[in-house]
Amino acid sequence: MRYSALQIVKQAFAANRGWKPVWREPEPKPHYDVVIVGGGGHGLSTAYYLAKEFGITNVAVLEKGYFGSGNAGRNTTIIRSNYLLEGNEPFYEFSLKLWEGLEQDFNYNAMVSQRGVIDLYHSDGQRDAYARRGNAMKMHGVEAELLDRDAVKALLPYLNYNHARFPILGGLLQRRGGTARHDAVVWGYARGADSRGVDLIQNCEVTGVRRDETGQVTGVETTRGFIGCDRLALATAGNSSHVGRMAGLELPLESHVLQAFVSEAIKPAIDHVITYGASGHFYISQSDKGGLVFGADIDGYSSYAQRGNLAMVEHAMEEGVSLIPGLSRLRVLRSWGGVMDMSMDGSPIIDKTHIPNLYLNCGWCYGGFKATPASGLCFAHLIAKDEPHYVARAYRLDRFQRGLAIDEGGKGPQPNLQ
Repeated sequence: MRYSALQIVKQAFAANRGWKPVWREPEPKPHYDVVIVGGGGHGLSTAYYLAKEFGITNVAVLEKGYFGSGNAGRNTTIIRSNYLLEGNEPFYEFSLKLWEGLEQDFNYNAMVSQRGVIDLYHSDGQRDAYARRGNAMKMHGVEAELLDRDAVKALLPYLNYNHARFPILGGLLQRRGGTARHDAVVWGYARGADSRGVDLIQNCEVTGVRRDETGQVTGVETTRGFIGCDRLALATAGNSSHVGRMAGLELPLESHVLQAFVSEAIKPAIDHVITYGASGHFYISQSDKGGLVFGADIDGYSSYAQRGNLAMVEHAMEEGVSLIPGLSRLRVLRSWGGVMDMSMDGSPIIDKTHIPNLYLNCGWCYGGFKATPASGLCFAHLIAKDEPHYVARAYRLDRFQRGLAIDEGGKGPQPNLQ
């Protein structure tokens, strides 16, 4: 439905009471073919693709809060496919291609902005590593450009090139990378899934997983009663270990907080996504509203709290100012924390478990938001066909036992799991 400017003004004065909800608020049914736990981007995209691509519509998505209240709404919105290893690069490139057609696919403005992602390097060793990564990308048909100092300076003249300890020597550029609006992605997938008959159930916390005498999962206990299902899919991000334990599943994950920040709005200044690998892990871009959005490393201790600590705030600000001295003149308006489920090798898990009828999507570390479309489609493929999608075949749960880790820790520091 289209609204005129006058109708929009009337709605504003009426506190938006006349808007039609974007999706239904159904009561949960006693039984579904598939129940998805987790109403973030991955859970909602899985439901959307189950209905759209595989015709499975008797599906419920259960979210303990509101949709997007977890990591989907607590990230820095970066999308890219500049990975090195065989197990990761095809998957993230598949995801980036889905991003490129996403708004047309679900008919919603997700504000996808392919402004380019530049990873800076600060030593000869880093240059060689980025050259290797760029070559690996090209071998998979993905464009990559290794820039020298002068080329980076022409694009980003406001950086601190003469830092005595961490001089900027160049960077690896992926022009197709960029950002997307995280909440709009959630709303687009939610509306698309709802329009195809999926039940989206908010404020419905899972408190237990029910299994029969043979060990098969038969449903979940929730704050709104028992909900039965033929297949149970977990997409609960940083709470994966907690929810998996309800079914008797121990996972090779640790949960850590990753803080992010936004500054006051300024005129357009940063028209790329920039990552800084000098003294940790810092990344920054500018939102369409003008605020600078940035983050750094995960907090060093395990936590399920969606908040951080002042030590990491100081660390992030220190890194930011060392990269862009002008940041010292800006006010930081707010910060937030997402709970990351960190795997031992920095790569995700999309797999069936040894527990019958239980499917798992977790371990996204720093890669969760950018993976949203491919994660949902690959997880839907696994649930519908009981076999992995070809770009997600390496993301097996047992790869740590089998010695097939996908060690992509170079795209972000990992916790030292014991």
